Amino acid sequence: MSGGKNTTVQGVVEEALPNITFRVRLEDNELILAHLAGKMRLHRIKVLPGDKVIVEMSPYDVKRGRIIRRL
Repeated sequence: MSGGKNTTVQGVVEEALPNITFRVRLEDNELILAHLAGKMRLHRIKVLPGDKVIVEMSPYDVKRGRIIRRL
């Protein structure tokens, strides 16, 4: 299936972009692009700028992630 190990980090949504994509500032002050996970879309969980979220980072591209939880 997947070749690498995904890591999770906390961040704050800075900006909402088209196609359920968000600009997220991580705990280490880095900005990344993150899209909404399928389960969050399925259950229609809204994410707005200013929300704290947990992002699952891909080992292949450190500038992209997937929002898996809203805190």
